[in-house]
This record gives sequence, C-alpha cells and structure tokens, in this order.
Amino acid sequence: MKFYILASGSKGNATLVVSKHLIFLIDFGLTKSRMVECLSKTPYRLEDVAFVLFTHEHSDHAQGKDFVPLEKRYATARTMQLIPQNIVIPYQSFKIQHVTITPLPLSHDAKEAVGYVIEDSDASLVYMTDTGYISEKNIPYMKNKHYYILESNHDVKMLLQTKRSHDLKMRILGDSGHLSNEDSAMFFSEMIGERTKAVYLAHISEEANTPEVAKSSFVRMLKKVRAQFAEDQVYLTQQWDVVIGGN
Repeated sequence: MKFYILASGSKGNATLVVSKHLIFLIDFGLTKSRMVECLSKTPYRLEDVAFVLFTHEHSDHAQGKDFVPLEKRYATARTMQLIPQNIVIPYQSFKIQHVTITPLPLSHDAKEAVGYVIEDSDASLVYMTDTGYISEKNIPYMKNKHYYILESNHDVKMLLQTKRSHDLKMRILGDSGHLSNEDSAMFFSEMIGERTKAVYLAHISEEANTPEVAKSSFVRMLKKVRAQFAEDQVYLTQQWDVVIGGN
C-alpha cells in the first residue's frame, strides 16, 4: 500500500491511496482544478480513481463531491446523497476488491463524521482527522497498524493568542473540535504496536500551529509518557505540497 497526502489543512484535504491496482481517495476537499494539479505530482490522474471515501460534509473535505459520480461516493448516510449500497456504518467493515475498510466515528461538529482504517494484505492505514477526541471504543480498531494519518491541529497557547473569536476558540478546543498536538500524541501512544512504522501529523493549523511546533510538541509528549517511538518516524503533512507514504 502506498498513499499520497495531496492536501491537509483547513483549506482542503485529500489523500490518494494505492493498493495494488486499486486507486481511491479519502476526501475530495478541493476544487477540480486544484485536485488535477495535486495529482499531477503523482503517477495518477483523476480518471484512475475508483471511488472516494468521504469523512464528513464540511467543504474542506467534500468540496469536490459533485465531480464524483454518485456510484463512486462512500460516506455515512447523513453526510451526503448516496446510493444505498455505498452507505458506510461506523464499526461495520466492508470490502472493495481486496481492500478492507472500517469506518470509525469521530467527535466533530458535523452530521455523522467518520475516520477510516484501510487494510490490504501488505499494510494497514489509519486516517483520522477533525475530531475533538478519540473514543476508547475506537482504540482497539486503530491499534498496532502500520501507518497513521492523525490530526495534530493546534498548539493550545498559540490558538488562545490568535484573533479568532472566543466562541471559535472554544469550539476548536471542545470535544467536537480538533485535536491539539499533545492530545494527538497521547492518543497515538495508546495505538503504537510492533508493526507501527510511521505517523503523519495532519490538519496542522496555519494560524494556531506550525509544522515545527506540531512535531516538537508531539515528540515531547511521546517521551513524557514513555512511548517507544522514534522521532524520525514522525512526519509532517502540508496544506498543498504532496507527502508520500507507505510501502
């Protein structure tokens, strides 16, 4: 399994996953022209995409849904218009060809948001952003996977110092908001296993975080809780630059 994090952040999100000959997207939160531009940095094109897994309806994750044929959209029933067989249900795994997909519920101010665990015969990938916390019920499904794309949205101090409204700050910090750098590391420390190869810090705020702060805070928290995970296995995603991961 190989993946290309095409965009990650509040301005748009999309990740291309390649498993043998099956090519699909997690989220299409870009304009079509921006998606084509991002894909031009990979060996693949939009017409190669077999289907799209949507996490939730917010525009930075679903802006491009109208460019995806209805039969190629997969999401929860409340997220968007779907054909019945493409409705995903939290905790109910399903297969598309040789790939097993397990939706996991998120705690976010969306209608019915989910993250995904993607598994084939070679590797496993957890994709989870846009959540205020990760429930204890989710952890066993996420434990000891090979790769993680995990939200590390904000530094709490930097967020509180922004010019954002008090209500917006409280929303981000709340249980239906976004994970801070430290919270992300704490949850990740519960998931690490002998198979775990890398974590990619995602949805990094451009105003209330920096890539450098995100990584240093994340690594510092892992050390604090004595999690056995090397600093060079922690990677950063970008808003527009493509980041490649997997085998």
